[in-house]
Amino acid sequence: MPDIDMTVTADDGTSLAGTLTLPATPGPHPAVLLLHGSGPLDRDGNAPKLAINLARPVAEALAARGIATLRYDRRGNGATPGDWRTAGFHDNRRDAAAAVRALADRADIRAHAVAVLGHSEGALHAMALGGQPDVRAVVLLAGFANLGEDAFRWQGSSIIRNAPAPARLLRRPLAALGNRVLTRVKNTRTDVARVAVAKVNARWIRELLAHDSRHDLAALGDREVPVLAVTGDKDLQVDPDDLKEIARLVPGAETHRVPDLTHVLRRDSGRATMGSYRRLLRRPVDPELLDLVADWLARTLDATSDESPVEERPSR
Repeated sequence: MPDIDMTVTADDGTSLAGTLTLPATPGPHPAVLLLHGSGPLDRDGNAPKLAINLARPVAEALAARGIATLRYDRRGNGATPGDWRTAGFHDNRRDAAAAVRALADRADIRAHAVAVLGHSEGALHAMALGGQPDVRAVVLLAGFANLGEDAFRWQGSSIIRNAPAPARLLRRPLAALGNRVLTRVKNTRTDVARVAVAKVNARWIRELLAHDSRHDLAALGDREVPVLAVTGDKDLQVDPDDLKEIARLVPGAETHRVPDLTHVLRRDSGRATMGSYRRLLRRPVDPELLDLVADWLARTLDATSDESPVEERPSR
């Protein structure tokens, strides 16, 4: 399973440093672009204080089934220059679109057998990239189907509702504080804003709050792009019930609500809390999830590899 350094040139000329993992079998290969969640993440999905370690297990599972994988460092992380705090939600999407084009242009990749797999924020970008002719399939891990602000508020309520008892007693004052912070950030006009003692990526937050992923999901349904959507029933950050909306908007989508699976893609048989993440992340990514995703992609990309790009259907 060879790894190759691969640089993607973004629309503004920034070099996004990445890794292309190829199967040991002869090419050209079907391929998957892996998109991680939010924050200062490197190509493996790791932040300085929290390591998800998603990329390597996904790459290994896909390479075993003859599928290549590309992942890259976000702006300002790893070997990619820039400042992640000034990169907006739409900047991240444009970078991902450039990566899809670069992947499809390679001679060792089947141009008509490229998929996008996104986790959390990455799932939102995967929904949109399914509208590109190069993309033949989409995998959504913990992606919401709602207005961003509504999803953000659900997340806050869910985290407090599942917090230890002392924090739950402060539910109302914490909710009021959250509303004040949200209002302040929405009223900013700069890329970066200071909230309490921390600097936050205000433009990213504003753009996410205004984003409605249901539009992109409806477009996937119109184009009949194959979609696999998986959310754990112990996900505190994305409402598992959004799988029903995904199924409604994308007829034919395969959806799975996985028992005990958390947002960090590990299972927890106990009470799910944000405080459990560090303990859970000492375990590997759920192997049954990896098998589900890899098997679905192998079947789907093999079925579409020799077809022409997906044609648009008239809007409903």
